[in-house]
Amino acid sequence: MSSPSHAIEDILDSLHHAAERDGSISVDETVDALDHRGYGPFLFVPALVEITPIGGIPGVPTLLAVIIAIFAAQIAWGREDLWLPGVLSKRTVKASRMRQAADSLQPIARRLDRWFPGRLPQLTRTSVIRTAGVICLLLCFTVPPLELIPFASTAPMAAIATFGLAFSLRDGLLMAIGYALTAVAVGVGLTALIG
Repeated sequence: MSSPSHAIEDILDSLHHAAERDGSISVDETVDALDHRGYGPFLFVPALVEITPIGGIPGVPTLLAVIIAIFAAQIAWGREDLWLPGVLSKRTVKASRMRQAADSLQPIARRLDRWFPGRLPQLTRTSVIRTAGVICLLLCFTVPPLELIPFASTAPMAAIATFGLAFSLRDGLLMAIGYALTAVAVGVGLTALIG
């Protein structure tokens, strides 16, 4: 287990190293690279990838939302070993794009590791994490319609990423921010879809 003070940097390093090759990297290989790091990366890595230029590729936000939804449902259920169906686990992305995404997020990771040292531990209890899993699952359902509106799917993904970061850093303040961003995402979604 990596030091909590470098948790996010270490996760991005794992992604970078897994993608150090020519060609493509599969979702399954990405999951294997993150498997020993708890629930958090399975939420925040795909959510952050959606926020990078990779998320601008048509269909990618919805694919990432489906992957997150599968993980979020298992987190809400309390399952310890996370699983993906073969049809999704074999999907690939260019390894060079994955490396670029991991590298572009490193400066943010350094700040997050410094700013969120594990405050308010009562907000990282199992019951709170499972509730956050349910919320992340519901947020995933908003992504496909929001993908039709430029940048609108970033709002639910930002909330999901924050929950994932809270899980990884064991930081209750981030968990509280995730709940606040959920309210913002709902507002953005309603405005984008109705307006």
